[in-house]
Amino acid sequence: MKDLEGKGIIVTGATRGIGRAIALEAARRGANVAFNYLKSEQQAEELRAGIGALGVKAIAFKTDVADLKAVRAMVNAAKAEFGRLDGVVNNAGLTRDKLLVMMSEEDWSAVIQTNLTGAFNVARASAFIMMKAKRGAIINITSISGLVGMAGQVNYSASKAGLVGMTKAMAKDNGLVRLSDALEKAGKRHSKMDQERVQMMHAENRESANRYLGRVPTPAGISQPVRAPRHGTGRAWRGVPSARGAR
Repeated sequence: MKDLEGKGIIVTGATRGIGRAIALEAARRGANVAFNYLKSEQQAEELRAGIGALGVKAIAFKTDVADLKAVRAMVNAAKAEFGRLDGVVNNAGLTRDKLLVMMSEEDWSAVIQTNLTGAFNVARASAFIMMKAKRGAIINITSISGLVGMAGQVNYSASKAGLVGMTKAMAKDNGLVRLSDALEKAGKRHSKMDQERVQMMHAENRESANRYLGRVPTPAGISQPVRAPRHGTGRAWRGVPSARGAR
């Protein structure tokens, strides 16, 4: 199935997990794929080679999504290489899971800057190109944490809740934006917390996700419905509402 053949797609935070699955799925569907990474040189090269093996163009950018100037350079370079920009998937994210009383200002800021400000930067850099071309879509990957809140994730839950609100507002601005609800798998990085507490938090969080979604999604499962919709469409998919017109 090559429904994205010839299109240009950017996926942020694509060297593993959900982002990797989305990038490979887009390539299988025929899209040329650009992605960013920050530290994982080997994983980035493996993904670039994997995408290229599917017969499409692949570009890897060592870019911090929290840096607007760098993001603009990445978006412009991808558009120049592909000749077009049809879709952006804001997937880049990180966790600094701690109880509120143990969370530092840096723990808070790092997560907000990557998960929320980073998505804003990429969307801002891409939106004008898409609006000028009168085509394209921006898909923001959020989390169950942003809808129900998760123990030990004050920063992460706030960033994902903010992304939900930002997505709804952006959709009303330009109609390019979609919201995809994604739950990252358990096994996140934790620091300065005893293992028993971490395991208990994961169990509680996964139980909450099961109650809300009826399942715990996997990266491969999430990648399937993430495809570039036509400009201005407002359809929902897989039980996840389109942000356009949402309240």
